[in-house]
Amino acid sequence: MMKMRKTACLLLSAVLLALAAGCGAAAPAATSTTQPVAAASGGKAEALKTVKFSEVIRSIFYAPHYIAMQKGFFKEEGLNVDMNTAQGSDKGAAALIAGVADISLVGPETAIYIYNQKGDKTLKIFYQLTMKDGSFLLSRNKTDGFKWSDLQGKSVIGWRPGSAPQMVLNSKLQQEKVGNVDVVTNIASTAMAGAFTSGKGDYIQVFEPIASSLEKEGKAHYVTSVGQAFGPFPETSYVATSDYIKNNPDTIQKFVNAVAKGTKWLNTATPDEIADALMPFFEGTPKDIVIQSIDRYKKQDTWPAVPELTADQLESLQKVLVDNGVLKPEQKVNDLAAVADMSFVKNIGKAGK
Repeated sequence: MMKMRKTACLLLSAVLLALAAGCGAAAPAATSTTQPVAAASGGKAEALKTVKFSEVIRSIFYAPHYIAMQKGFFKEEGLNVDMNTAQGSDKGAAALIAGVADISLVGPETAIYIYNQKGDKTLKIFYQLTMKDGSFLLSRNKTDGFKWSDLQGKSVIGWRPGSAPQMVLNSKLQQEKVGNVDVVTNIASTAMAGAFTSGKGDYIQVFEPIASSLEKEGKAHYVTSVGQAFGPFPETSYVATSDYIKNNPDTIQKFVNAVAKGTKWLNTATPDEIADALMPFFEGTPKDIVIQSIDRYKKQDTWPAVPELTADQLESLQKVLVDNGVLKPEQKVNDLAAVADMSFVKNIGKAGK
């Protein structure tokens, strides 16, 4: 537990360092990408407002966002989204505090950590994008009739300590009373698949499309959906500083409207149409892999019909944080409004037209 609390402190340290550096600081380490955006429909051209956006990692887990970009839904709302990939919720939160990002897609726990720091800046969640963990467990050797006890004495290439997928897996192991599992947490997310294919680990916990890609290459075998096995969990949220939300409510509403359009389109389009919209964001990934990835995320009800973080969901999140030792019981946030503003979700489609 001391290790987990140290990890949470390191997250706060990274954010505070970014704050100390000020708005003139260089952006935290991130993978910058220029994203394709559909051309605006006919009519008089209007100036778009640019939103600096940071995603935690690149994964089909966040499909509604990419669809909103590719299908021009952000443009319809008058926004141009300048996206980069932070490779970590800590870096995404630091980008917000430093002012080098306006909106970040990160774990909602970051808002809780920053709130407890009692600093000059706070973060608020304004849209709950995913309601399940997005990782899948794969094995090196094919197994039939998987039981969680099969992990006893085995090694799993997992995520960094304190990250949502790491905590969800750890909580599931606790629920199943499975001990003596060597979860490797010191490999960068971008290097996990390579480490596994080079011979490290008996199992690996990865997101899509990496999971399906490893399967297709014959280098791993599907075991289970960690998200489906664990159950509802508010894993990824859109977050901004309280100041940005206060000063740019129209921008936040338009952003929310666009993502909601992306989710609605995703739920009505054909698999081929969805794959065509997503493939520009996953260069080199075969179409069948994209289709399989989307199918898996749909089957586990990843994207909630109402993208709202509730008080009960906040409590469920904080229970996981406490159980994993990254949050002390006395640090739990009892007032949802202290870390979230769901008013924009309640007004989806009513503004920003």
